[in-house]
Amino acid sequence: MLPRSFWRNMVFQNILMPENNLIIREIQPRDNAAMALILRQSLEEFGLAIPGTAYFDESTDRLYESFRVEGSKYFIALSGEEVIGGVGLYPSDGLPDDTVELVKMYLAPSYRGKGLGKTLMRKCIDLAGTMGYKKIYLESMPELKDAVSAYKKLGFELLDQPVGNTGHFSCTIWMLYTITG
Repeated sequence: MLPRSFWRNMVFQNILMPENNLIIREIQPRDNAAMALILRQSLEEFGLAIPGTAYFDESTDRLYESFRVEGSKYFIALSGEEVIGGVGLYPSDGLPDDTVELVKMYLAPSYRGKGLGKTLMRKCIDLAGTMGYKKIYLESMPELKDAVSAYKKLGFELLDQPVGNTGHFSCTIWMLYTITG
């Protein structure tokens, strides 16, 4: 019997958006500029180019280098050769040892609402479990209501306060996912 992650990848590649020749892979140095642009344009679109968000993180321009830390991983999605989005896992400061943060989840506007974000998040959930994490933490903002709704549908639950020291003091939504199985 094949693992669920195999079938998730097959559904994504063969059914979800086959016309776009989509690929998900780990970030490479050449992806830094494109991913930083998607991230910043996304935050600008929602009026969130403000301090206390990833917009001003020094790591935004060097994601490949930032995700060389043990216990971290960053995936990008490509349509052909074009970077169209990404998401990562990062063991942020102050989190419990069994918890990793889902970070920098951004997609180009024309690829939102088509299941790509869900596929990327499931890839991270599967990986977090494989890496030995028991929980996944994330931070968001009310302006990103579609993303928050997607997180809830995947099983993330709202928290009353932040966990850890992410530096994203403008985020007012905190969520936690408990990995099962």
